[in-house]
Amino acid sequence: MEGCLICGAPLEYLQEDELMTCAVCGKREPSKARCVKGHYVCNECHTRGLDSVIAVCLGTDSRDPVAILETMMDMPFCHMHGPEHHVMVGSALLTAYKNAGGAIDLSRALREMFRRGKGVPGGACGYWGACGAAVSAGIFTSIVTMASPLAVEPWGLANLTTARALERIGKLGGPRCCKRNSYTAILAAVKFAREHLGVNMETSPIVCKRSGRNGECIGLRCPYNPASQRG
Repeated sequence: MEGCLICGAPLEYLQEDELMTCAVCGKREPSKARCVKGHYVCNECHTRGLDSVIAVCLGTDSRDPVAILETMMDMPFCHMHGPEHHVMVGSALLTAYKNAGGAIDLSRALREMFRRGKGVPGGACGYWGACGAAVSAGIFTSIVTMASPLAVEPWGLANLTTARALERIGKLGGPRCCKRNSYTAILAAVKFAREHLGVNMETSPIVCKRSGRNGECIGLRCPYNPASQRG
């Protein structure tokens, strides 16, 4: 089971920030998350290697964001849970959108996705009531429509994308699973892009191969669990 990146122990989440020291780089910062033995790893160290996602995205002609996401999830930098998913979801969507005919400068869009996605902290799903995977899907729409706080239709479209993804994620219930939520956010965004942006991305069947690494897996309640699909 994946837990603490230092010792493998289970993680615990606090209701108030405490000053933590990253066990990797030594940076001190407030956080609500640590392992039960006291270890803490900051977001920067947790996502080290994430920049390799850009090479994956620029090197594929796939129109399937699920398949692109799976490639990212198989890379060494990607953990079972973590803020890297807040960048990966939007990056996979931007890439598939471009390959399906969307009019964007992909390299520039990916750099902007990194900047915005890395600003969404780990634990947002529980503490903000807004899963970072859903927010990442909303960032995708914001980037391709060039939304801003003063925009009219693009502003609405970006928020609606996040809302659609959050609704589907919320209905599945907790506890968190970054894989389940990432899949769900992508499927919601693909449908939204087809209906509102006129771009038809593809999706492949999703059968989770990582449930054994998730100590909080919801099992048959998850639509991607192999056992629930057999039923």
